[in-house]
Amino acid sequence: MERIPEPELMLDGEQALAYSRGDFEEPHSRIVAEFCRRFPDLPRQGNLLDLGCGPGDITLRLARRLPAWQIDGIDGSPAMLALGRQAVAAEPDLEGRVRLIEGLIPEVPLPRACYEAIFSNSLLHHLPDPAVLWRTIRQSAGAGTAVYVADLFRASSREVAADLVLRYSANEPEVLKRDFFNSLCAAFTPEEVRAQLAAAGLTFLRVETLSDRHLVVWGRFGAETG
Repeated sequence: MERIPEPELMLDGEQALAYSRGDFEEPHSRIVAEFCRRFPDLPRQGNLLDLGCGPGDITLRLARRLPAWQIDGIDGSPAMLALGRQAVAAEPDLEGRVRLIEGLIPEVPLPRACYEAIFSNSLLHHLPDPAVLWRTIRQSAGAGTAVYVADLFRASSREVAADLVLRYSANEPEVLKRDFFNSLCAAFTPEEVRAQLAAAGLTFLRVETLSDRHLVVWGRFGAETG
């Protein structure tokens, strides 16, 4: 199936609210656990950049798992960030360590020139030009930076996409089922992601499929690539 792009931003308040209320407990817990499993030697303190943080659910989960880290979340949707800031304010212990910043990559000014870890979930398939993600990662990384980019990969057909929606989102609101279907049609294949990494000079990052719909790009910048 050819890629069918979808809007880059979730700007609608109702859409953002439905997303923030969706049942993502299992997948979001798993993705944070996977990140920590793949990088067991992260320093006790550091700075993490979360690209495409949305309403901040995974951002806060990362902050809880990394209690001495500062975390900067970036998103272009004011509606999503408004919900995220409410969630941060509800956890005073995290409020001083988590910043949620509105802006689009690559133009958004980042608070730091270099991060010890860069994380992203479900941003890649929203981007009209995926190269901006890999360029932002390269510019924000230094020697030893841990990179973890998770996303969907494109279904082989609209029929397969519809089956995946029925299998995994049957009980979710219609707006989430619609967005899931559109994302399965807009996502990149593992082969396309590998080509993007080659074009960006990031072939040391590995691309793996994690399920019948998810992939991950991960690895570390070495001293010779930082």
